Amino acid sequence: MPSRRHVIADDLRNEIATGRIKTGERLPSEAELASRYAVSTPTLRSALAVLQGEGLVEKIHGKGNFVRNPLRRITYVGGGCLSSVRTMADPALEVTIRTNSLRAQGDLAALLKVSASSPLTEFRCLSHDGESPHSLARIYVPRDLAPANVPSPSPWCKGTEAELTALFPRLAYVQETVSARLPTPEEVATLRISSALAVLAITRVAADVTGRVIEAALLVLPGDRANAVFTTHHMTEERGLEG
Repeated sequence: MPSRRHVIADDLRNEIATGRIKTGERLPSEAELASRYAVSTPTLRSALAVLQGEGLVEKIHGKGNFVRNPLRRITYVGGGCLSSVRTMADPALEVTIRTNSLRAQGDLAALLKVSASSPLTEFRCLSHDGESPHSLARIYVPRDLAPANVPSPSPWCKGTEAELTALFPRLAYVQETVSARLPTPEEVATLRISSALAVLAITRVAADVTGRVIEAALLVLPGDRANAVFTTHHMTEERGLEG
């Protein structure tokens, strides 16, 4: 037998599908919905979390729950020495970029293979489709390598695959670590997603031919709008037949 939260989610999903609650429209308050379905507020919020996880409903702090516009899906294209984020429809999402100077500590120092307190430049890139946040990338570069006149040293910020090799022509390798996890409170607030929605977390480290790490990036893609594709090209050697 379906649980109460799934019964409620099914009913609200049907109202959205049939247009009784339209895209962009605010749902009744949580108190009203809890009263309508004769359930507790936690049960009602659990039902809404199901719809938030499906990308149908978005909770905006201080305003309420709204029916989302259909989400454009993001495809993370990995593998090889170049990576990028693309949308299925391919037009680039708008990106807001903020820079910050900081000192390497803990896991960040280990990723970049630098000593604690080494100076870094952080590029915080938030992509969005209209008012809807889509992905968050935090890119860290040793400060002496951070380009002075280029606002986004990573293809994750602008979706430009050749940008890394243009900035660092001696790029040797890129290592990508992919995992699925629940978002942090900061990611919940920044991406405006449910704390119950899994995110695709990608840690990307790029190094030059000397072995020096030139970039470490932490990318977060909400699971309701993201795919990841990794392609490996195997080189084959053609040999002529000897007569």
